[in-house]
Amino acid sequence: MNPFLSRDGVIADDAGVIAHAGNPVSEQRRLESGSAIAPRADRTAIRLTGADRKSWLDSITSQALTTLAPGDSTELLVLDPQGRVEHAAAVVDAGEELWLIVDAGDAAPLVKWLTMMRFRADVQIETPEGVQVIGAMRGGAAADALVDAAVRVGEVPVVWADPWPSVTAGGWQYAEAAEHPGTGYHWIEAVVADAAPLADLPLAGSLAVDALRVAAWRPRWAAEVDEKSIPHESDWLRTAVHLNKGCYRGQETVAKVHNLGHPPRRLALLHLDGSDSVLPEKGDVVYDGDEEAGRITSAVRHHELGPVALAILSRRTPADRELVVVAGEDRIAAAQEVIVPADAGRTADIPRLTRLSRRKQVDPPTVD
Repeated sequence: MNPFLSRDGVIADDAGVIAHAGNPVSEQRRLESGSAIAPRADRTAIRLTGADRKSWLDSITSQALTTLAPGDSTELLVLDPQGRVEHAAAVVDAGEELWLIVDAGDAAPLVKWLTMMRFRADVQIETPEGVQVIGAMRGGAAADALVDAAVRVGEVPVVWADPWPSVTAGGWQYAEAAEHPGTGYHWIEAVVADAAPLADLPLAGSLAVDALRVAAWRPRWAAEVDEKSIPHESDWLRTAVHLNKGCYRGQETVAKVHNLGHPPRRLALLHLDGSDSVLPEKGDVVYDGDEEAGRITSAVRHHELGPVALAILSRRTPADRELVVVAGEDRIAAAQEVIVPADAGRTADIPRLTRLSRRKQVDPPTVD
């Protein structure tokens, strides 16, 4: 099923995830230009059928789905009752079917949860065999070939266009960058049954895919999510949460933090000192002086930015502070680039009543 693993120079793990095909830096450039494809053995496709598929999924997740039209793409989160992220999925409306594309480690747990939540809804959930997920950047011949090779439901190709380049309807962006790096991140993923027509295209591995993702400040379930994650701290309200839809599990926390509070942690891009050629790993601790400030979630070598990482930091960590990442025996200096600011949230325009003790003292009028 996977004609790519036998290519010369391909390095893959036991699960078939290709790390690189000989030169990760060149692969980034080819991927960015739209001339390479990236087989995603670390991604899994799930198919939903049945008359209630959209209204049912809308009612239990963070995204508004009932208005999707054939060919539309979006993404959703499944939250626990306290608003913490449990699952994340890309969504493609394929007409008579709804397809989800998820990180492979989340596929079985998500299918189990969806099955438990089905009750009497007319929905069928399956993980089709004999298909794989392949990614590319829009705007080149590789993406065109990928769309042509995609599974079709009627005339609709099962191709997910990542919504990250802009804030989606009902979403909200916390990042205050004048030009968000995600605006140029035109990533697509296709569900493919026969990859043979793509076998001769240039390949890019997961190292190249992650480098472009990190540079775009794009969160991912397999990397940025832990047991405490809420969508606000990774700026995931931007594309995965509809703030004006009806109720769903975790919605109260989403609204409360966004309108009245601040997320306790914040996503930042760290520019790492590359003089020792050491790259941290997911989970490595970030220090502000002697105090733990957070942890690395993704670390990559970008072809232009050099060694960079995404990290989840405490909101209390000053944005201008030089940090240190401890990677084994190595200490790596890191400079912050703010993604989610410390004052994110508290968007509700609620009048603040002046406390009685702080009211200006007014002398009583004099009487002649």
